[in-house]
Amino acid sequence: MAKRSSLFIRIVEGKNLPAKDITGSSDPYCIVKIDNEAIIRTATVWKTLFPFWGEEYEVHLPPTFHCVSFYVMDEDALSRDDVIGKVSLTHSQLAEHPKGYSGWLNLTEIDPDEEVQGELHLRIEIAGSEVAKKLRCQVFDARDLARKDRNGASDPFVRVRYNGRTQETSVIKKSCYPRWNETFEFGLDESAPEKLCVVEVWDWDLVSRNDFLGKVVFNVQGLLTVQREEGWFLLRPDKSKPPQDEGNLGALHLQVRLRDEMVLPYSHYQPLVQLLCQEVKAATQDRKAHLITLIDETTTAECRQEVAINLVKLFLGQGLAKELLDLLIKLELDKTDEPNTLFRSNSLASKSMESFLKVAGMQYLHRVLGPTINRVFEEKRYIELDPSKVESKDVGCSSLHWTQSESEVIQQSVHLLQSYLTDLLSAIAKSVKLCPAVIRAAFRQLFKRVGERFPEEKDQNVKFIAVTSFLCLRFFSPAIMSPKLFHLQEKHADARTSRALLLLAKTVQSVGNMDPVVSCAKEGWMAPLQPTIQQGVAQMKQFILQLLDIEEEEELDLQKALTLPGQVVKEGPLFIHKAKSKGPLLSSCFKKLYFTLTSEALTYAKTPNSKKISFIPVANIRAAEKVEEKCFGSSHVMQIVYTDEAGQAETVYLQCKVASRRQKRSWQARPWFSSELWILSRTESIR
Repeated sequence: MAKRSSLFIRIVEGKNLPAKDITGSSDPYCIVKIDNEAIIRTATVWKTLFPFWGEEYEVHLPPTFHCVSFYVMDEDALSRDDVIGKVSLTHSQLAEHPKGYSGWLNLTEIDPDEEVQGELHLRIEIAGSEVAKKLRCQVFDARDLARKDRNGASDPFVRVRYNGRTQETSVIKKSCYPRWNETFEFGLDESAPEKLCVVEVWDWDLVSRNDFLGKVVFNVQGLLTVQREEGWFLLRPDKSKPPQDEGNLGALHLQVRLRDEMVLPYSHYQPLVQLLCQEVKAATQDRKAHLITLIDETTTAECRQEVAINLVKLFLGQGLAKELLDLLIKLELDKTDEPNTLFRSNSLASKSMESFLKVAGMQYLHRVLGPTINRVFEEKRYIELDPSKVESKDVGCSSLHWTQSESEVIQQSVHLLQSYLTDLLSAIAKSVKLCPAVIRAAFRQLFKRVGERFPEEKDQNVKFIAVTSFLCLRFFSPAIMSPKLFHLQEKHADARTSRALLLLAKTVQSVGNMDPVVSCAKEGWMAPLQPTIQQGVAQMKQFILQLLDIEEEEELDLQKALTLPGQVVKEGPLFIHKAKSKGPLLSSCFKKLYFTLTSEALTYAKTPNSKKISFIPVANIRAAEKVEEKCFGSSHVMQIVYTDEAGQAETVYLQCKVASRRQKRSWQARPWFSSELWILSRTESIR
């Protein structure tokens, strides 16, 4: 049995943001932090004070987290990014809204004294005789303190204040996990007006002023009753200052839902899994599937995406994904009278097919879209078809240059988009054998069912559009518009590249709609691309026919040849030290390798594409936990205990390193990696 928390985050939009640029606008983006650890960065929305992001994330994290914060930043190309404001939601605030929080929150000014994190280990007690009572405070150690110095650490010391007196510990250099073991005593004056004992943690600086790291406050009157308090205390911010500029920095529209889960052993879920599988198998024999029908009818819009992804993963593990999707599609077709409304709503069938493509087709997506996306990012060409948005542009060298006219810019943009679209359609046309057999089989069933439901001659295009509505509109186009969210790029696109990707995605959508005349009529400036789109429609139809040309026996053979690996949970470079014997743990023993954690195993190799050096099944992992900083002198080390093929216990240590403060960290959301690995090792895969 394992516990975990998951946080669904949707960053919708902002409004009334202050102008940070000389143009009277801003280039806002958001950073999300969990307990002061940055885990998410949205795309930048350029030149606006009313940005729309619409980005969704789901984060798995330990139940012990305290706060999630949203920072709105203004991106600057030549200087440090400006901070606009922030919004924070505590664990307790999120727990008060079991259905999730949704609404506008005013941005507040960021006060450095409120940017605290970590815990302090203390014992505070009433000592001495009845005649001469003393207040004794023992400061043991601290953990996970905020990093305030350029070296990625802090130089912390503790200051204890009571009744006008102050005492301080020694300074521990370059540590966020300091250990002091120092004791302080104060004469207890019960008549004194000061009834609080304040224990503060500071970062010592030689040149500038010391930085506040947090504080713990004790009520002395309460201590007289309990006599002693000891434990790890969460460091609190200094909120003595009144909030400034609240409401004057704009607002952020958020949707946040916290869910605490208990993952039970597989045996507890087996009866339900068997029942669901029996229902789907019965539907293949033309018997009614009452349970799946009930799920389809009762699932609300708020949880439909979550239900869809869980159903898809479950039935993929059982080898019945095609049968599940076929059943949901039949239920959807039974409720559809007009072909032009087919799969247009976010029904359970639509969400399930969309989730299915993302789970089973991500490698395929990368191989098809990757080269074209990389080309767009590398070339960074200015592309614009809308005359109202065309900007004049100087071209040529410094001694001989001219300004391109609007028509020249549009003509050049048409040629570039035609080139990108041609490359992309060519890659799609050649990708039939690359497409996983389970996806081809699912599309074949979809094509067949839609053709049976709308057999008239005038609706012959509907079955093709049914396939492209998922493949182009819900899979390819979103990945083209937001390549970072689909792991096609490490960073979000800049303003120029974002516009080029958006226009390319529009052309792919037009091909998917299979009616270039209507598509170009909606946005007249797309008309120059109509011949290319028309040609793309013909290519797409031919591709679909080839994609669906798969027999049952060939499907089984291809499925064996293209067995999908377990779903990748995390991957990236880490440093490893394998414990072979007793002795000191030295940080110099670590070796850099490339790790991949899937739902089935933890593997590592020299490079992402080289042969795996080691394969550790998740089922063999017995423990995964964080190692104290004092062991290796680093705060980002964890140990994994597992059993080898002979049943012997083995231990490896994994370490994350950051080359500089501005460099992207090796594994995004790395504090949660150990908890995810532990949950995976405690939960058997449903197969």
